[in-house]
Amino acid sequence: MISKYKNNHYKSMPQPTIRSLLKGLGASLLASSLGIGLMSSQALAQTAAWPGGKPIRLISPFPPGGTTDQLARLVAQPLSQALGTQVLVENRPGGNGSIGTQAAAKAAPDGHTFVFVFDTHGTNPSLIPNMPFDTRNDLSPVMLIATGAMVIVAHKSQPQRSFADLVKSAKASAGGVNYGTIGSGSLAQLAMTSLSSQMKFPMQHVPYKGGGPLTQDAIAGHVPVAMATTALFSTHIKAGTLFPLAVTSAKRDPVLPDVPTVAEQGLPGFEALAWWGVFAPAKTPPEIIGRVNKELAKILSEPAAKERLTNQGMNLTLSSPEVLGKFLDEQIGRWAKVIKEHGITAGS
Repeated sequence: MISKYKNNHYKSMPQPTIRSLLKGLGASLLASSLGIGLMSSQALAQTAAWPGGKPIRLISPFPPGGTTDQLARLVAQPLSQALGTQVLVENRPGGNGSIGTQAAAKAAPDGHTFVFVFDTHGTNPSLIPNMPFDTRNDLSPVMLIATGAMVIVAHKSQPQRSFADLVKSAKASAGGVNYGTIGSGSLAQLAMTSLSSQMKFPMQHVPYKGGGPLTQDAIAGHVPVAMATTALFSTHIKAGTLFPLAVTSAKRDPVLPDVPTVAEQGLPGFEALAWWGVFAPAKTPPEIIGRVNKELAKILSEPAAKERLTNQGMNLTLSSPEVLGKFLDEQIGRWAKVIKEHGITAGS
């Protein structure tokens, strides 16, 4: 049905280099398991006790209920057991994730602060003028936890039952259809902006302050259409509250195998993936980063954790710090072009 919207002047978005960045992932994980990146201090490697005698903070820069919050809470208790010290989850929402991330960037690099970031970490440098920290230089990468498709959904009360329906209804409406995302400058907003521009249909962005508030309004029908990760919406899709229209991965998402991709429905080559990562303050000792990377890989490789996250739509990567650093550079460069081209700001 969507083929009538397709013509030769549509240009696919530049393809991400995720695959090339992750080619060496297997080798990185093997190296990690063999001990590369382990502590130079053998005492710290041989004991579960964590230096400093104070709790570790896992900062989630979004409100409770979102995927970064869920990830941080999933690992907090087993990480506490592995490191022999209390691990606390601290929600510090605001600024599209930049407020909580700033708290981590300004914290002492002593192994007691880590931040769980979402894909906005790669878009904020181009969106927020005079950000009070340097995304690349004030934080040290720890792990790229996962990537995942986003899904465009309509509330069950809405008439849209396909992406073609959404395009049709948007074109028929003077101002376009309202759609919600986790916030201004989110990857979902950038992806939808690119989509609507290339396929010539209007959409009106409704930014929320995180995945929790977005989900509440989406399932209540207060916003007719929403776009976020399959991890955030999969439960409500399976419950029938939200109806999936399209996914943004290159191939169909195993969690939603009956939902066509955007590429199948009018924009060949389109792909936009959400991602989750962990960072520490810059100058955190490499041996501490290596230890936390190793423990997180163990925790998230456990069958129960792996099954839970995979069923939510997360494709676990559990990468080395080096892979995350390269991945972040690619994300910043890619989305900066979209932000500049469409004049997107943190308040749009």
